[in-house]
Amino acid sequence: MSSQATPTLRLMGIGASPGVAVGHAFILDRKRIRTPKLRLAEAEVEPERMRMKTAVDLSDRQLIELKDQITRTEGSDHALILEAHRLMLQDPMLVDAVNQLIVEDRINAEWAVRRVARKIKHLFDNIPDEYFRERRSDVDYVADRIIRNLMGQVVDEEVEVPAEAIVVAHDLPPADAAMMARSGRVAGFVTDLGGHTSHTAIVARARETPAVVGAGRASEQISPGDLVAMDGTRGLVLVNPTEEQLQSFREEQRRHRDAEQLALATKDLAAVSTDDFRIRLNGNMEFLEEIPSLLAHGAEGIGLYRTEFMFLDRKTAPTEEEHYRAYRQVLEAMGGRPVTIRTLDLGGDKVPGKTKHEKEPNPAMGLRAIRYCLSNRELFRTQLRALLRASVHGNLRLMFPLICGVSELREARAELEACRTELGRAGVPVGKRFPVGIMVETPSAAMIADRLAQEADFFSVGTNDLIQYSLAIDRQNREVAYLYRPLHLSVLRMLETIVDAAKAANIPVSMCGEMAGDPLYTLVLLAMGFDELSMTSGQIPAVKGFIRRVGRAEAKELLREAMELTTAEEIERFMRTEMERRFGVVSS
Repeated sequence: MSSQATPTLRLMGIGASPGVAVGHAFILDRKRIRTPKLRLAEAEVEPERMRMKTAVDLSDRQLIELKDQITRTEGSDHALILEAHRLMLQDPMLVDAVNQLIVEDRINAEWAVRRVARKIKHLFDNIPDEYFRERRSDVDYVADRIIRNLMGQVVDEEVEVPAEAIVVAHDLPPADAAMMARSGRVAGFVTDLGGHTSHTAIVARARETPAVVGAGRASEQISPGDLVAMDGTRGLVLVNPTEEQLQSFREEQRRHRDAEQLALATKDLAAVSTDDFRIRLNGNMEFLEEIPSLLAHGAEGIGLYRTEFMFLDRKTAPTEEEHYRAYRQVLEAMGGRPVTIRTLDLGGDKVPGKTKHEKEPNPAMGLRAIRYCLSNRELFRTQLRALLRASVHGNLRLMFPLICGVSELREARAELEACRTELGRAGVPVGKRFPVGIMVETPSAAMIADRLAQEADFFSVGTNDLIQYSLAIDRQNREVAYLYRPLHLSVLRMLETIVDAAKAANIPVSMCGEMAGDPLYTLVLLAMGFDELSMTSGQIPAVKGFIRRVGRAEAKELLREAMELTTAEEIERFMRTEMERRFGVVSS
């Protein structure tokens, strides 16, 4: 029943885990702690330091218990997040800095922890990479735990969530998100903070629970018991929807449920158009635990395995053995299906144990990804050796990010071959030669795609960056975010150039950006002739279902008409209208 007497509140956030949910709001308010601020007398300084040490030790013991508990029930992947929090507890940047404030500024430990946490979070704010920027929340989780223990508050309290609840929170600690999702009583998550790579988003996707994150002040604007309808694909939250809106969400929920059932029933069917054009549908992943969901939804392989998580919250870079174990687990779990692993896609300021580079004025275009790896050969070779060793255990494809020119690709390949030779001489088993491809994500790579196609074994188009760099916009900047238009004519022309170059060189071309998982764009990508699309698990059924309903010839005709238009708005309007008129697909 809706609350039509109450005006509907519409909130927009980031669609972090696909699916539609309707339920009553359960507000989880664990985050907000009033931090006491006290000045200390000289005699109180040393006892305060001891109090801080006791709180840190207690926090560590609590995390060990939580980790053991989650490992028993959820497996080891979420436990890795808690292990990262334990490492943060020992980090001098946090603990030493707090003690220094206690001694020098003579302030109480709670206040010192809050000040240091704020400073550390500010450092994260300046990181261009979304995944690492989202780790600001880890600082909050650790700081809040210490402060609660300093204040003698209860931590890790079991939460009784009502059935079919929409859990609304400022932010969610990973342990809370994992335990609540596991309970089966949560219909969806809505959080004020977070992005696509926040812990809540990762846990929700792994559990196939709809989630909208980064929804502003949702936890303040939504009251306990409010009726909430949410769409984890579009990032839309309606509070106290009208009967008509509610009916629309129920219908979308039913369609999603049908799609899920269809996914299970058709997961082994190929994505083939009515005129027999075959597209492979793969999954994007970061954590091992995402694999069961990908396979259940019909993923034929991994189109993008991001390896950056291995560098998260560590004092030292991962060893060759750590790399090897992670890659081997994924390859074995995929049982011979292709697994595309992307080499490190970070800048040097995020790699643990390395000397910080001078602050770059524009890190997104600075020394990062393949550029950083080629400037730090030993770190690069550690990862390459591990990949070569792991290739024994499955169907590996290797991908280099941010390739802008042929010379970079040649250098990277040369390093790979040097590592292969080195391992061979040492008698270390290495698999057969595997395909080596590149991410095409810059205008420069697109413009010389014909040359790159002569030396790469496959292309994978990263549309998130390609669109951002092509249209000169920062997606994180709300002032210009509206300019992010995948159907901008320049983007379409660039995609055509990339696909044509790949076809001419007879190499496969795939797409692993967000554009690949949105059915609105499926027709365009089918028309262009992409061989593979890679997306999150929940997006696979809709894309597969659509491909199996249309013909490529018709798609090509529509794309030709669309590209005769001029503005992105005209093209989008045309595609939405035709999708609905011809195929009955109502897009967001």
